[in-house]
Amino acid sequence: MGNTDTAAIVRLNTAYAQSKILHGAVEVGLFELLAEGPATAAEIRDRLDLHPRLLRDFLNALVALGLLERDDRHYRNSPAAAEVLVPGGPVFLGARIKTASQRHYAMWGRLAEALRDGKPTGHTAFDKLYENPVAAKNFLVHMDANNAVVAPQLAKVVDWSQYRSFVDVGGARGNVAARLVQAHPHLQGGVMELPGIEPLFHELMAELGVTGKVDFHAGDFFADPMPATDVIVFGHVLHDWDAAANQQLLEQAYAAIRPGGAVVVYDQMLDEQAPDLRSLIGSINVALITEGGGEYTVAEGRAMVEKAGFTFQSATKLSEGNDTVLVATR
Repeated sequence: MGNTDTAAIVRLNTAYAQSKILHGAVEVGLFELLAEGPATAAEIRDRLDLHPRLLRDFLNALVALGLLERDDRHYRNSPAAAEVLVPGGPVFLGARIKTASQRHYAMWGRLAEALRDGKPTGHTAFDKLYENPVAAKNFLVHMDANNAVVAPQLAKVVDWSQYRSFVDVGGARGNVAARLVQAHPHLQGGVMELPGIEPLFHELMAELGVTGKVDFHAGDFFADPMPATDVIVFGHVLHDWDAAANQQLLEQAYAAIRPGGAVVVYDQMLDEQAPDLRSLIGSINVALITEGGGEYTVAEGRAMVEKAGFTFQSATKLSEGNDTVLVATR
């Protein structure tokens, strides 16, 4: 093994430290503070109520990571940080980063245990999560960040001119549905979600100016019938469940979709011929959270929709992000 290979393994061994530096900066509110203007280390310390012992090295590590810039004694956000780490931008990753820090980091710390017993090290008690309005909103903002890149591409890769309505099943607080009706005003949208999300759904629809263009359908998609519609969307849903549960969801969707309609599925689908690290990390992440979840190949996705009665039409890898959109018609 050459020195270059050794160095790469050494860097990989401590890559978690870089992630935690980013996590820490988001959790203490550093990027929001610097969005107001450049600040010295002393000003950052005082305004964020931080201890001075770690601060200098912490701030300079963020400079080395390209997240901050330093001019003499003042620190400011880098352009990349200003774009995605400050609330209010079109793509805000802060909630997603907090979820990684507060939920996923500890879960991945037990990977060796999961490899031995096959059990998840996290949890997906969505019904319990949604009982706490603050925790629910934080989680759903994280979901908005996850699908913000997908939504505008989904509006383009599916021929929505053929349809008049859709329902996003498991569509969180409706971010994707809202973006679709904004891009295609002829559509009437819908979101099927657990009842606890409804107030947060209406809040976002009002914020995005699409109240009345997207309906909320309260229900458990395993226990309750899906609303009749032209298109049902499953976005980052099927990867949460095992094959039997996915087959049940697709069969329920087939019953709800009007003849001539379609099912649209997007997940980080796997390519066994050309393994992609991001997709594989995503798959392991889901498996650590759920009892039977994980990503699947396009061929497996096609087999599932065809078994449910659909006719497979296409699978398109999106140019931004890491999702593949599968379309099958009824």
